[in-house]
Amino acid sequence: MKTIILTTALSLTLLTACTPVAATRGNLLEDYQMKEVLPGIDGKDDVVRKIGSPTTVAPFDDNTWYYMGQKTKKKGILDPKLVQEKIVMVKFDADGKVGSITERRDGRQDVPIAQRTTPVSGNEYTFMQQMLGNLGKFNKNENESATRTAGGND
Repeated sequence: MKTIILTTALSLTLLTACTPVAATRGNLLEDYQMKEVLPGIDGKDDVVRKIGSPTTVAPFDDNTWYYMGQKTKKKGILDPKLVQEKIVMVKFDADGKVGSITERRDGRQDVPIAQRTTPVSGNEYTFMQQMLGNLGKFNKNENESATRTAGGND
């Protein structure tokens, strides 16, 4: 009887460990939320009230807001898979009113990681050279105090 209960408990644990986990990151706007924002009428405060704060603001243009969101699904120990991604761009005109609200279809851009290393001056020591480098570096005069060699007061 104990083995049946133990086997059932173990089976249920394994099944729940493989259950896909869905996660939503960012501000994933729905179509009805985008329709609530009225170009030419709504200002920045109205946009924040209707669809929330932007995920990011364009670095060189404070009048361009981006709302980015994505849904991912992860199974077990595998990497999460992208299920849905949406990038919405809200542009404001000079008066602070919404000029346009568009969904970007081109998605995000992958920025390659530079494989260069920064050159540094100095010596390159191996692990053993670093570990054994201080051997023999001790006070030669046994009568000399530690405070004097460490720069202490006389």
